[in-house]
Amino acid sequence: MKAIASWSGGKDSCLACYKALKAGHEIASLLSIMSPEHKRSHVHGIKEELLALQSKLIDIPLIVKECAGGSGEFQEGFLTAVRDARDRYGIEAVIFGDIYLDATDPWADRMCVELEMKPIKPLWSMAPAKIMEEFLSAGFKAVVVNCKADLLGMEFIGKPVDEDFLSVLAGKDICPCGENGEYHTLVTGGPLFQGAIQITRATKVLRKGFWKHWSLDITEWEVESSKTRNWHKTKRSRSLSSGRRARKKGV
Repeated sequence: MKAIASWSGGKDSCLACYKALKAGHEIASLLSIMSPEHKRSHVHGIKEELLALQSKLIDIPLIVKECAGGSGEFQEGFLTAVRDARDRYGIEAVIFGDIYLDATDPWADRMCVELEMKPIKPLWSMAPAKIMEEFLSAGFKAVVVNCKADLLGMEFIGKPVDEDFLSVLAGKDICPCGENGEYHTLVTGGPLFQGAIQITRATKVLRKGFWKHWSLDITEWEVESSKTRNWHKTKRSRSLSSGRRARKKGV
């Protein structure tokens, strides 16, 4: 099934894409919703340039939609972007990295009812510990770029997401996936990527929003080429052909 993937740049959306591709779905495009004021993704706070770099390394085109952070504005921006993608690519479904939030009335399901499209939620109802085990064992790499200041201190910003980090979360009784917004990540490499992002300069910043949170302001980075890939060539080729066609259309 041809789909667009909701893409935050973090671990959950990345693993959802990976599992969707392995299940045989074709991803025509990634979709990121950005703050028009800060030019960063909502919640994660990742710069558009880094999201575009991820898109390039994965070889799936990225659609960026700017909209304000209010729930109504965010929802309308999301719906508009997906409808535009449907008209352009003929997509039938949307891939989400949702796990268990809004279990009684999932936002993803409501959006897809509005769109008359199918939601694909590869992580839905999986145990968070199992998700993190699968993410790490697949070979993905990620760093913490955002965390709630009252739960995790400045020292966690920029740290790799690994077994040591997960042990700290367990000791604090925090969801391994940070599903309640405890922390957010930037995926820097893994089996979907043709290279690894190396952060070379960044600043830790304390910000205020819905709550105080530490964030990583990444200002410089490099890409390390990857010569060996742990990826199924047949499944990947379906996605790559879509990406090349989409780029010719100016995405």
